[in-house]
Amino acid sequence: MTDSAPVDGQPSAPAPAPAPEPAAPRPPVVAPTIAQDAPEAPPARLWDRMREDPQYAPEHLALEAVRRLGPEAAQWAARARAERPGVPAEELADQAVRKFVTLARLSGAVSGVAGLPGAVIDVGVLAWTQARMVLHVAAAHGVDPTHPERATDLLVLQKVHKVAGTARLALGVAAGRERAGALFGSGGQNALGKTMIRLGVRLAQMAGVRAAKRVFAKVIPGAAVILGTWANSSATKDLAERSRQLYRSTGAAGSGSP
Repeated sequence: MTDSAPVDGQPSAPAPAPAPEPAAPRPPVVAPTIAQDAPEAPPARLWDRMREDPQYAPEHLALEAVRRLGPEAAQWAARARAERPGVPAEELADQAVRKFVTLARLSGAVSGVAGLPGAVIDVGVLAWTQARMVLHVAAAHGVDPTHPERATDLLVLQKVHKVAGTARLALGVAAGRERAGALFGSGGQNALGKTMIRLGVRLAQMAGVRAAKRVFAKVIPGAAVILGTWANSSATKDLAERSRQLYRSTGAAGSGSP
């Protein structure tokens, strides 16, 4: 194609050069984060199991936490190490602890439900949040968070059982009772209330809530209960320190039994 004819004897202006194609945008660099930014409640199936078998509620929670939250923790640690090769285990553990201590502070107001049901839900959320933290700390230190032995760790670290042998025995009993029928289905509201109190006390003990029996004895279903102080970060911080001491010493060799 030829240039256009000159106008008034002036040479025609050269055709403008084509604009360069815009460079493809670079993907943003995302720092490794924990999967959730809000407290996560235990799954409905776990609630049913714990309600049916409140005596072994901590064991049921520990078993389900390893099954459901262990893979989450493993994926988080793997992603963090892929994005930051050579990142120290202590730094990853710091990140996990900060995240879940913050979530623990929020867990007391998750349900928005007053009275005994709200109390049980809130301490269950707190215990579940603490289990997530322990499994993330394990993963940060190279310990397999999906190994069944982590359920034993949870029960000992959360002071449900004093020694691993007793915890393993209780876990075996709970695993054998996972498909048990409801224990209070035909017992009426009184039986339901007693079961919920028992469940709440067990979960509160697991979560490190002080004076659990005294608190639950005073809870009347339907009454307004302020539970913000229940999700006290001090209990979660204490648990975090015990977890770090265990997995710091165990290290990568602790992918199975410590």
